[in-house]
Formats: sequence, C-alpha cells, structure tokens
Amino acid sequence: MNKILGLTGGVGMGKSTVARLLGKAGWPVVDSDDLARDVVRPDQPALEEIRRIFGDEFIQTDGRLDRAKMAEHVFKDSSARECLEGIIHPRVRESWQESIAGWRKARQGGVVVIPLLFEVGVESNFDAVLCVACTAETQMARLRERGWGDTQVRQRMEAQIGIETKMDRSDHVLWNEGEIEALEVQLRQLGLVD
Repeated sequence: MNKILGLTGGVGMGKSTVARLLGKAGWPVVDSDDLARDVVRPDQPALEEIRRIFGDEFIQTDGRLDRAKMAEHVFKDSSARECLEGIIHPRVRESWQESIAGWRKARQGGVVVIPLLFEVGVESNFDAVLCVACTAETQMARLRERGWGDTQVRQRMEAQIGIETKMDRSDHVLWNEGEIEALEVQLRQLGLVD
C-alpha cells in the first residue's frame, strides 16, 4: 500500500499503540514526538535557541533540555508555549516532510504520527488521516497510570482541539476502548494490516 497516512488523536488515546501495530505490519513510521526530542538534543541549534530565549534554568547539568520543567512552564503560559512551538515545530515538520518525500519517490506508503496534526494545519500532506479515540474516562485512567495529575491532564487537553472535532475532520476513526485485538480488527477492516 502506498498511501501516506497521518495519525492523530487525543493525549493518552492510543496513537503509539496504533503506530506500533502499523510498524509491525511493515509500514514505515515516523513519530513527531520522537523528532521533537531529536531537535532539542544538546548538539542541535534549537536547544541553544531555547536556552537564549527561556534561560539556563531549563537546561539540565548534562546539557539536555529539562523537558518536565519546560512542559510545566509552557502549559501554564500559552505565549511561552507558542514561542517554544515556533522553535520546534518548523524543524520537526521539515524532518517528517523529508520522510514523506522519500516515501513518495520510492512509491511506498508511510505513517506520520502527529498529535497536533489539525492544530498546526498539516492535513493536506496526507492521503488519509486516522484518528485514535476513546472515552474521556478511559483517557483519564490511562494518563493517571502514567502518573499525570489532573492539572497536567487538563493543561495538555486544553492545548489541543477536542477529540470530537479531530474525529469529524479525520478520514477514519479507530476506537480504542478495549483490547489491542479490537484495534487490529479495525486496521484490518481498513486494509492497513493483514
């Protein structure tokens, strides 16, 4: 299959699980969260830009970004979040767009996981958009299992458009309430896995 798929969904709804299943089925997968971690490595210009704008207190003694401290800061201050996104998002976008260009040149498919796909307006890059969704109760339970408090969850959810909107704007919705086998069945029905 040579489709280029965008994969999105709410925080804690199962994007990583779906990406793993697609990867296991042979799809090349690029995760924008992984790319975002790469662009702020100590040897990358983005980290120096972050240091210059936000200050040394967000850089750990080993030279790496203090991701937890930065997240706490930017999710309390929308202008700080927009500034950080302005540093990271263009670099991340350039990287996954290079992957897409390579896939298209090779006439093969691929999947790009982008939690904020609709928020940053990149849906036109994809042949189809998949949205992973679940109930708010299941989402909250999963995020609590990660050790997130209610404030962290609320801040991250407020930074994204609602899941109903994401579902409406997507080409396909994968409902992730049950076991992993239920996701596999849905992916098979879409012809994405054997």
